[in-house]
Amino acid sequence: MPSALFSPLQQRDVTLRNRIVVSPMCEYSSRDGFANDWHLVHLGSRAVGGAGAVLTEAAAVAADGRISSVDLGIYADEHVEPLARIFRFVEAQGAVPGMQLAHAGRKASTKEPWNGGGPVAPDDGGWTPIWAPSAIAFREGWQVPRAMSVTEIEAVVRAFAAAATRLFEAGGRIAEIHAAHGYLLHEFLSPLSNHRDDEYGGSFDNRTRIVREVVDAVRAVWPERFPLWVRISSTDWTEGGWTIEDSVALARQLQDRGVDLVDCSSGGNAAHAVIPVAPGYQVAFAERIRRDTGMPTGAVGLITEPAQADAIVRSGQADVVLLARQMLRDPYWPLHAARTLGETPSVPTQYLRAF
Repeated sequence: MPSALFSPLQQRDVTLRNRIVVSPMCEYSSRDGFANDWHLVHLGSRAVGGAGAVLTEAAAVAADGRISSVDLGIYADEHVEPLARIFRFVEAQGAVPGMQLAHAGRKASTKEPWNGGGPVAPDDGGWTPIWAPSAIAFREGWQVPRAMSVTEIEAVVRAFAAAATRLFEAGGRIAEIHAAHGYLLHEFLSPLSNHRDDEYGGSFDNRTRIVREVVDAVRAVWPERFPLWVRISSTDWTEGGWTIEDSVALARQLQDRGVDLVDCSSGGNAAHAVIPVAPGYQVAFAERIRRDTGMPTGAVGLITEPAQADAIVRSGQADVVLLARQMLRDPYWPLHAARTLGETPSVPTQYLRAF
C-alpha cells in the first residue's frame, strides 16, 4: 500500500511533493535581520534531504519584534536578496520555500537559548520598549512591555503585510503567520496576557480581532495562487487561558478569509504551564480542528518515526506533519523515511550512489 506521507499535496497552485514540512526553527545566526550562508546551508540541506516544504525560522516583521538581536528579519527591503538566493536553491531541489512571519511581542529582546534565553537590557544590546496587548511581563524579572495603542496595533498589521510583499519578492511560496508560542498575536488571543477593555480585548471576537486583521492584510497582498498558513498555540495548558475550543472557533473565523492550513502547536504564553510532553502530544489538536471545521491542519510535536508520521496523515489527523528537532538531528529524514515506508526517495542525482 502506498504511504500517505509521500502522497503529494496541492494547495492553490502550489504542490508539495510529500506531506513533510520543515518546521520554523530559530537559528539565532543573523546580523541586523539578514539571512546568510548559515541559513543557505541549514535550509538548503533540508530541501536536498527531501522535504516537501521548507519554512524559514520566524522572521520578524519589525526590528523591535525580534525575539533576539540575532533573529532573521524581513522588515527591510534589503533583506530580500539574501533570502531570494536561498529560496531559489530550495526550489531547485524540489521543495517549496516558505517563511513564518512573526512579531515577538513581550518576549522580544532576549538572549539566545544557549545563553540562557532571558531578557537583555538595552545597555547589553537589547532594546526598549517591547510591545504587548497589556503591560504584563512574560515572567518575573522580565521587562514589562508597553501596552499598544490602537495606532500601534494598526502599524503592526501593516508591517505584516509589508513583510508578505517582501516574501513574495524573495520567491517565497508559502506564507505562515505566527500566532503561537506566546508571541504578539498569541498574546492578544489569550486572556492570560490580554487584559484590554477596548475593541482588542475582552470578548473572544475582540481578542481575535488582530489575527483576523493581519490575515486580511496579508491575504490582500499575498498572491491568490499561493497558500497562506497560520500557526496557533491550540491551548495555553493553563486554566483561564486559551483553549482548544477557542482554537476551533478561531479556525472557523479564518476559514473564509483565505487561510489554507492551521499549523497546530501549543503553549508558550504561560511561563509555568505544565505540558504533558510525549510522542505526538499535540497531534490531537490538529485532528480536532480538522474534524470540527474541515480546515486542513498541520501536526507538530515529537513526531520522529516514519510509521508515526504516515499514520497521522493516513488516519486523517492532519494533512501535513511539521518536523523540527528531528530535522536538526537528520536533515535527510525524508529520504530515510521513504525507504522505510517502501517508497522511492527523491534523491538528488549527486547522492544517488549512496542510495
